[in-house]
Amino acid sequence: MLRIRTPRPVLAAVALSVSLTACSAQAASGPAKDAAPASKAPPAKVTVVDPAAGRPVTVTASGGTISAVKVVDADGGSLTGRTGAGGARWVSDRKAAPGSSYTVEVTSRTADGRETTTESAFTTPEADKVNKVTLAPGKNTTVGIAHPLSIVFDLPVTRKADVERQLRVTTSNATEGSWGWVRDHSGRDRADWRPKEYWKPGTKVTLEADLDGTDSGGGWFVRDYRTGFTIGAAQIVKVDLDAHRLTVDRDGRTVRTIPVSGGTPGGDKRSWRGTAVLMAKEGTINMNSETVGLGDAYDKDVDYSMRLTWSGMYAHAAPWNARYFGNANMSSGCIGMSDENAASFYASVNVGDPFEITGRDTKGTVAEGNGYGAWNLSWERWKAKSALA
Repeated sequence: MLRIRTPRPVLAAVALSVSLTACSAQAASGPAKDAAPASKAPPAKVTVVDPAAGRPVTVTASGGTISAVKVVDADGGSLTGRTGAGGARWVSDRKAAPGSSYTVEVTSRTADGRETTTESAFTTPEADKVNKVTLAPGKNTTVGIAHPLSIVFDLPVTRKADVERQLRVTTSNATEGSWGWVRDHSGRDRADWRPKEYWKPGTKVTLEADLDGTDSGGGWFVRDYRTGFTIGAAQIVKVDLDAHRLTVDRDGRTVRTIPVSGGTPGGDKRSWRGTAVLMAKEGTINMNSETVGLGDAYDKDVDYSMRLTWSGMYAHAAPWNARYFGNANMSSGCIGMSDENAASFYASVNVGDPFEITGRDTKGTVAEGNGYGAWNLSWERWKAKSALA
């Protein structure tokens, strides 16, 4: 409901000039008649459309034009806008957010140049459902050359194009990239921004997600989000499951080779192939086969654990498999190595480093939502996953 306050006219000072000659003439001929007062145009009629959440604020003026509009929320934030229709209409650039109070101050001008200021206020209804996001990588972090900018949404996003229009990525070197929508392994909607090729080291990446007041279809956003991160060293981990060997390439040179054992061929214990991205360095964790659908095959604490997929593929220390390192694939799907190699490898790799995994007998290619599997799609296929494609 709008509350309109009484207009405040802005009056121009009028200078009157009276000459002695005019006074003498008046005295000789009698009192002069007052001149007819100049007609004044009535103030412009200003209307502020009381917007629903997710709609821009609209101001119209009849009998005059709009000179200025100031829309401020309860936190002091402003909604900027543009005047059109010959100055008779103003529309905010941003949408009104749900559950927010705004004050509106409109200055209008009549045809004869008089200005009037009108003040009003309105409050939008609270959102029935509020959608929130989880961003990766973390703010002000440094990550490897394969880490996408990833947004996981708490509630479904059925209006993906509306949401994607509010997401702006800038980079320090004009990196070419695209948003793509995937189903996260958790079952939630996810949008990733992936470069055409691996990031260049030193690239600075910034996300401005102006989502406040946007309807995702499954819930409203009630805030904006900002994050930024930096790309670190050009490091690629290559895993050849057939040769049972892991190599580390840094700046195009092989700097490390480690004998490993991958997933056991011929069944559910096989490893994934394709490009996986190091998601997290989790240290010592408990691994239980029941959590990945392998029954009671194992339940043990594992050191130097490096997560590669949500489905449970890691690189880690596996001293119980020492006789197979460099000789055979006999793990339950992970890439195992000795304690010594795992310790030094764990210290040298970075979250976001790509693991390029090859092998004849695998479970298949890492899916886009099973960790960060976007690199397993061609550039054209990835761009087609944008809601604005």
